[in-house]
Amino acid sequence: MKLPNEEEIKKEISRGQKSLKSAKKLFEEGLLEDAISRSYYAVLHAAKAVLLSENVTVSSHEAVKRLFGMHLIKIGKIELKYSKILSEEQDERYLADYDVAFSPEPDRVEERIKAAEDFCDAMIGYLKKSGIESI
Repeated sequence: MKLPNEEEIKKEISRGQKSLKSAKKLFEEGLLEDAISRSYYAVLHAAKAVLLSENVTVSSHEAVKRLFGMHLIKIGKIELKYSKILSEEQDERYLADYDVAFSPEPDRVEERIKAAEDFCDAMIGYLKKSGIESI
């Protein structure tokens, strides 16, 4: 069964995978704030893809977080820990992009990237269970 938004869902996942790959490369280069930012965008795009699979479209970062909780977490479709990852990634991205005094430790950045990878893998798994096989 093909979902109505399947092509857009695939594009969101692809964009998220590219962001995750960028986060890892930026981390390797020591560009820690940028790695955190890309890590967040990996999570954001994966969350948007899953929301699209529920026929929910979003237009802002805050809406992604709010609607992800409302449509997926509260009703038990996705584990609570993924809502926490989304929120933490968003908070860290804000610091990395806008707080010039923010200087994250490499361990902290590596933790964010691992959390983003876990999030993306879980969302891809959810989408495959929803009938989107070729992700």
